This record gives sequence, C-alpha cells and structure tokens, in this order.
Amino acid sequence: MKGCLRIAVTVALSLSVAAPLVTEVVAGGSAGAATSTASTIPAPPGLPAFYSVPKPLPRTFGQLIKSQVAPQQPLSNATSYQVMYTGAGAKGKSVAVTGLVVVPDGTPPAGGWPVVAWGHGTNGMADTCAPSLQSDGAIPGLSNLIDAGYAVVSSDYQGEGTPGLMPYIVGAAAAGDTIRIVSAAHSIPGVSLSNQYVVWGHSEGGQTAMFSLYGSSYYTNIADKNLQEVGVVAGAPPALFSALYAFLVSSPYDYYLLMVAGSYQSYYGKKAAPVSSIMSKAGKKLLPVLDQGCSAYVKSAVDAAIAAVPGSTFASFVTTNPYSVPAWKTLLDENDPAQFTTPSSVPLLMIQGGSDAQIPAGLGQYLQGHECSIGQQSQRWEYSGQSHAGVITPSYGDMLTWIGDRFAGGALPDPYVPTAGGDSTITITQTHC
Repeated sequence: MKGCLRIAVTVALSLSVAAPLVTEVVAGGSAGAATSTASTIPAPPGLPAFYSVPKPLPRTFGQLIKSQVAPQQPLSNATSYQVMYTGAGAKGKSVAVTGLVVVPDGTPPAGGWPVVAWGHGTNGMADTCAPSLQSDGAIPGLSNLIDAGYAVVSSDYQGEGTPGLMPYIVGAAAAGDTIRIVSAAHSIPGVSLSNQYVVWGHSEGGQTAMFSLYGSSYYTNIADKNLQEVGVVAGAPPALFSALYAFLVSSPYDYYLLMVAGSYQSYYGKKAAPVSSIMSKAGKKLLPVLDQGCSAYVKSAVDAAIAAVPGSTFASFVTTNPYSVPAWKTLLDENDPAQFTTPSSVPLLMIQGGSDAQIPAGLGQYLQGHECSIGQQSQRWEYSGQSHAGVITPSYGDMLTWIGDRFAGGALPDPYVPTAGGDSTITITQTHC
C-alpha cells in the first residue's frame, strides 16, 4: 500500500557460499587468514562449523575472533557478515559471542557508516535460537535501516550459538555483548564504520538497551575505545520486576519465569541463585528444556507439565515468591531498570503499545516516571491499541526520525511529533523530561 512503511524484509538476493572465507584472529594476534589454534570447541550440534570456538580466546573484550560473509545475503544493497568476538562472562573472563553485522554497499560517508545496534527480544536460550543463523538476523525493518544509511549490528548474546546457557534478563551481560559487537565490527576487513552508534532493542532487548545507557562501564578493556553512544531506544523494556512477576506467574507468558530462574542459576551460580529455594522439584525438572529448544518449545514443555496436573498453574511450581528470598531479590533488583539511581548523559526514547499483554503499559509509565525522578533525559511514546510486538511497525518511521536526529546532534528533548505513519486510528501519548 502506498505510504506504508515496509517492515518485512524481502529476500532480494540469495547468495550461496559453499565454503565461506573465514577471517580469524587468535589471542594477541591480528586479522588474517584462518590460522590453527591450540584447541577448538566444536560447533553446537546442528550448527555450522563457523560456530566452533577457537582457544585460547583473546583477553580483550569486543575483539573480533573471526568473521565471514554470511552464506545467505538477504539484501541486494548490503553485505552481511557472521562474526564471533569476545564478551565478558559472569566472572569477567573472556567468552565467545556470535552475531551479525550488515553493512551498506557503496561508498561510506566521511567517518564511516553510523551504526545501529539491535538488541533482540525473547527467542529462547538454546544454541539453535541464535539470530545470526537466520539470513537477516531477525532484525525488524533491516532494509529500512540500510536504506537510511546505517550499518546494523546484532549480538546473539553469549550462550546462543556459543558455550553455556544464555543469561536471560541479565541486563549487563546483554548490554555488554551489544556494545562489544560494535567494537568487533570495526575490525572486519574492508568495512568502514563510524565510532557513533545508537542501541535499539525491544522486550528483552529493551532491557538490553536500558542497561546500555551506562555504556562507559563496558569500555574497560575493550578493543575499540573510541566508541560513542549517541542514543538509546528501548521498546517495551521489562522493569519493576516485583509487579511483573505477579503479572506473569498467571499469564500465558509464565514460562518466561522458568527462563529467568534457569538463567540466573546458570550465570550467577547455584549458591547466588538457588532455584531450590523458590521452585518445587517438579518445577526444577523443567530446567533442562531451556537448552533444548527455543521459546515455543519451552512454552509447550511448561504447558504440558501444567496440563499433567489437573487444576495446577505455573504458580504451583513456585514454592516461594522470589522477592521474599534475599538472594533472589538482590539479583532481580540488580537487573531491574526501575532500580537505576543515576542518570546517563545518553538520551533515551521509550516506545510501547498501549495494549501490551506481556509488559503492561502501566509498568512502562512507571519506569518513565522513575527515569525522570533520577534526572535522566528521556522521552516516551505510547501507541494506543498496539500489542507488545505490534507496536514496532507503526512506530518504526517515528523511531528512524529520532535516531537520525541523534546522529545529527539534534535538540533534546526531540521536538519531532510522532505520527504512527499517518495512521489516524492510533493516538500517541508523549511524555518527556
């Protein structure tokens, strides 16, 4: 339809590469032809050989380990690269992280292509869920970002496609992975990128985006120290976890709570995150499914377990409210954007649908108020009648304008008035501070 923003990505070019050229970097080395390393962790079952992890890993975070032109190219005017780079694990040691980098073809502007870093939403925690396995990395409106003249980077987050279980709803881990892929992308041979970037994420990625506000804390021991975050867009970020827990435990999205429980135990350790203190034996028996399939698989396993016990709900598997267990309260608060106490100098835009059934709009309103109370420069756009993911399409053009203004150094709060692509049936509530 004329005038509508094209969000669906059309596969304009399908380029099969039988044996992609892998550029590999060994610890302390520089980019060059693939070289042998002391040992290698094989790729997870079912994943291509690219996802094998060479050892030892570089000690610097955000350092490119290896890259290759992706076997499938979704766009005719850009080149996609699969990358592996170093992230920081729970104890500060280097871990391998994979992701996708998409760069416009043609001559970059002076200083290189400005970068938009996408933080993906909830898709599961298993290796097979890694978005970089898809030709477009599951990046909404990828073609629109490329047409606007942006390079796009997207981290799988550590544990998807690489060893370990993905640390779901661990804000600092995902934000660190997202910023460090920007650093790693600068080392892809023949690619010219600006040092300026914007982080945009939705849902789980909205939390990622919120935590990236404190990007300077991730620049320690990073390969590229010249990065500059100029804006953050957080779509439907989960926050106010105590209220969110009470909402989710009896909702169709109850399996998110199993994902958080398993994630925290895996990432922080059994002593710091004792699942036995909050879940029944039946609930704990479900944890292995997290590493066996993506979101739909986890949901089906949880639903089947509930159905097997007549009259039960997911709450039947929870023996104690996590907020009554000090260890769990500490970790949950640590990852809750509603617990931020200091502002960032980076401007923030929050976007949400008024009919969001996963992250209630009221929680987003609360979070906006909290951000204002700590002095964070922020704006929030709420689109009436839009669902959790459904809000992405009508808000997309508005978001692109806001992002463009950030790269241009525009005024704050941004005076632009969002239009939902001209859809007169949508009312947009705007707040800022």
